[in-house]
Amino acid sequence: METRTLSLPGVELVYDVHGSGGERPLVMIGQPMSADGFYALASHLSDRTVITYDPRGLGRSVRSDGIVTSAPEVQASDLHALVTELGGGPVDVLASSGGAVTALAWVAAFPDDIVTLVAHEPPLIGVLPDTEAAERGYDGFRRAYAERGWGAGMAAFIAYTSWSGEYTEEYFAQPAPDPAMFGMPTEDDGSRDDPLLSDRSLAVVRYHPDVDALRAAPTRVLLAVGEETGDTFTGRTARATAELLGDEVVVFPGGHGGFAAEDGPWPGQATAFAARLREVLGS
Repeated sequence: METRTLSLPGVELVYDVHGSGGERPLVMIGQPMSADGFYALASHLSDRTVITYDPRGLGRSVRSDGIVTSAPEVQASDLHALVTELGGGPVDVLASSGGAVTALAWVAAFPDDIVTLVAHEPPLIGVLPDTEAAERGYDGFRRAYAERGWGAGMAAFIAYTSWSGEYTEEYFAQPAPDPAMFGMPTEDDGSRDDPLLSDRSLAVVRYHPDVDALRAAPTRVLLAVGEETGDTFTGRTARATAELLGDEVVVFPGGHGGFAAEDGPWPGQATAFAARLREVLGS
């Protein structure tokens, strides 16, 4: 793996080049996850040139623009610049979670950059039939974080993302989850800058995909869902986004983090995920 830095207005964008070969590079993007979350998956695709990167303001990509929000349109411009730096593309893309939201914005803005996009479980609140309730639930875990700190916020986030089906009054009637139940700290360290639990994530989940631009693009856009995700939040958003585009989802091994290492702190199924990705990409 070779690590490089691309200087852009407001950020030093750090990215990694893994392996070599293949018809075209494969770019892997997450949000708020940084590049290292894809290293296990990249190791199973060493016959291809794989690019991983830390999004603007995360990990090694330090911002100097004074902005902390993660706007998908800005991230899309960063990725366009990265592909230009690599030789102009086009590329294939695996994008997960907030990275999948960025990738949808990327296709809409720069459709000639990408041949195939696999958008894995983008958390787009506005595509859901219960958008208002989903917003209320999202505000709930942000409020828990703002009032009681990281442990309380993350416990509430887990409750939100593991709920199956629409957010009903039964969901809102639940008591606040105890962080200790998840092995998380109960004390408040005073920080409020978590990229997932703070307002920094709002631009991601409130992004509205440009359906007309996505349909008009030459890019093959595939919405993907983990076979274990079921009817939880990101499973529902993936299916609803696919429906907007007139398609069905493609199914991948594991859950929301199915691409992660089998022996990692949040175990995934990287080996099986890589095999499925090869099949979907036709490589």
